[in-house]
Amino acid sequence: MARKTTLTLKWLFLGSLITNTGISFIWPLTTIYMHEYLGESLTVSGIVLFFNSVAMMVGNYVGGRLFDGWKPYLTILSGIALDVVASGCLIFWHGWPAYPLFLIVMGFGNGVVGTAVNSYATLATSRRASYVFNVLYFMSNLGLVIGTLIVGYVLPMGIQYIFALAFALFSLFFVVALLHFNVAREKHEGKAVAAGARRATPYQLPIVLLLITLFLTWVAYEQWQSNISTFMLSLGMTVRDYSFLWTFNAVLIVLGQPVLTHFDDWLTRHLRLRLGVGFTLFGSAFLILITARQYWVFMLAMGVLTLGEILALPSVSTYVDMHTEVAEKGRFQGYVQMFASAGRAVGPLVGALLIEALSYHILFAMLAVILFAAIAIFSWRARLVK
Repeated sequence: MARKTTLTLKWLFLGSLITNTGISFIWPLTTIYMHEYLGESLTVSGIVLFFNSVAMMVGNYVGGRLFDGWKPYLTILSGIALDVVASGCLIFWHGWPAYPLFLIVMGFGNGVVGTAVNSYATLATSRRASYVFNVLYFMSNLGLVIGTLIVGYVLPMGIQYIFALAFALFSLFFVVALLHFNVAREKHEGKAVAAGARRATPYQLPIVLLLITLFLTWVAYEQWQSNISTFMLSLGMTVRDYSFLWTFNAVLIVLGQPVLTHFDDWLTRHLRLRLGVGFTLFGSAFLILITARQYWVFMLAMGVLTLGEILALPSVSTYVDMHTEVAEKGRFQGYVQMFASAGRAVGPLVGALLIEALSYHILFAMLAVILFAAIAIFSWRARLVK
């Protein structure tokens, strides 16, 4: 395949949409499928999800190292190929223990692909990286919306049709990547860095602090996807009420992200402000939850959370990209994905333990204080770097 000189962004955005739609056919069904169809306990389901997240973290790390030290093109093709093989096998073998084993393989493949897609964003020359990360975030959420909507209609036909759809989408992404992702990477000073002559940078500590903040944010975010549902049910609300919160979240992201992208120049010039406001709003949503008794309060909290999410989460990748060496961009984008995956892995368990030991309200207060402290420390340290 002839190597292209520049990356055409429409193919990167399409790839992100395709792969996230495919992923959303799989992960929302894991607990339901294992508990209701395979007869496994919720504890076993939680353990499988944990190992799936760990496999994704390993994939994030490996994907970043391969992107920098090997070939970006072959890295992303390898990750997609794993997703294709795992989803194809699940069409025919989706009992126990085949299902969790192939799910873990897919988690590793998704980790490689997620890091590779973000790393490819750093190679874009037609648009600044912040714009690309904003659109990628929009596409990933749009894919999740499309996928979860389709699952509701296809699942009654049989679980194998879900896996067949995922297989078809991953195969389509493989073809797109095969044809359009063979892009030459700029060299710059990459050789010196790759050879071990890594320059010290004053941004190392701010980047570490930001990654810790990202990890804590995902620990907090996972409460919405796990423990807050039981909190709402304990207040007399329904599963439909809880599900509508995520529809509301998706609509706000789909409507709000393009608006932020329109003001990308200003937001990039004030990136620390964007991060600070975004993470502060994220933490404020949990302060609102402390007073939640009626449904509209949960809607308000979700609205504040979503606004903080679209401000903060895409700009983490932008900040890391702006302050890392050319030859290390894949590795550091891998770290961004790893810390997010780690938060997703431990979030439900941490929340459940704190709720059992203390209460929902103390958990919400703790999460808010921790997030406020984390973003304050990052902002203070980043401000000292000239």
